[in-house]
Amino acid sequence: MTGPRPPRLLFVCLGNICRSPLAEAAMRAAAGREGVAVEVDSAGTGDWHIGKPPDRRAIATAARHGLDIGGLRGRQVGLDDFDAFDRLIALDRDNLDALRALAPEGARASLSLLLDHVEGRSGQDVTDPYFGEDEGFEQAWRDISAGVEGLLAEICRQPSR
Repeated sequence: MTGPRPPRLLFVCLGNICRSPLAEAAMRAAAGREGVAVEVDSAGTGDWHIGKPPDRRAIATAARHGLDIGGLRGRQVGLDDFDAFDRLIALDRDNLDALRALAPEGARASLSLLLDHVEGRSGQDVTDPYFGEDEGFEQAWRDISAGVEGLLAEICRQPSR
């Protein structure tokens, strides 16, 4: 007899080289610490970085927090993701709007912003650090960590799937 399937989560930003790989790694680590089974991936709404590793500053930020994202590769969100995943979690409103526009009729996945899962931060974006300095990546990491913790707590409160 098999148990319920773990929730499948897809974190989505624009290029899939900064925020969404950090969110993927943060969720994988947080779920591992809590002993919660989840399946996690990340993607971008744009196609500029398909097959490329995360930005070096994102890799360095993850490493400072004990995580290795160097093996991840950028990919673009596809129509099949709306049925393959339970939740598509956008890192900002522009990408949430892009997901809503792309979502096929009757798609299974729910859509949200990552910071919707943090009390008092609903509707807020995780700042895109790409064009800024290294501190922007640390700020993104703090936001992502808070969002991941809130989302994981929400998953843990749900009845068995």
